[in-house]
Amino acid sequence: MKPRAQVLTMADAILPNATLLRNILLVLSFSGMIAISARLSLTVPWSPVPITGQTFAVLLTGALLGSRLGAMSILAYLSEGAMGLPVFAYGIGGPAILAGPTGGFLMGFVPMAFVVGYLCERGWDRRPWTAAPAMLAGSVVLYIFGLSWLAYYVPSNALLAAGLTPFIPGDLTKIALATMALPAAWAAVNRARGG
Repeated sequence: MKPRAQVLTMADAILPNATLLRNILLVLSFSGMIAISARLSLTVPWSPVPITGQTFAVLLTGALLGSRLGAMSILAYLSEGAMGLPVFAYGIGGPAILAGPTGGFLMGFVPMAFVVGYLCERGWDRRPWTAAPAMLAGSVVLYIFGLSWLAYYVPSNALLAAGLTPFIPGDLTKIALATMALPAAWAAVNRARGG
């Protein structure tokens, strides 16, 4: 049986020398990008979950870094927040946020980045018709974690209104942006590499 050829992530294509220092810097840089994106927060009056830019940043983190480094970036981000750094929505931090209503969504960022990264490592980010399902798969994973956790905080008849329906338009927009950006970025990288 012939082994599957390794497909590079965007980070591997741009920074091909995978040293420990490179990986640490990528993980910390992307955790910082997620923290910045969390500052883009809008309150949903009937929900404890805000609309943020985090999901777009997590999609890109998984796609650009791959499953392992993408998930590690999210773990670094969550660790920073748990230590009290102001990296979560509205510029707050602390372990209480992870234990609160949004904790499932925050924890769900880890498998979200992993799933997106796993698919992108297999070339799903090269074409719009495969990039969109990769981003959608990651979003579905996020909602499984987020809604399961949120169910402890809101009545079951209000769960979808509090944790799903207000977020669908924004998430579809984020998926569309990532779906357009990734293949275009790969085309630019391939031109620069002469490929």
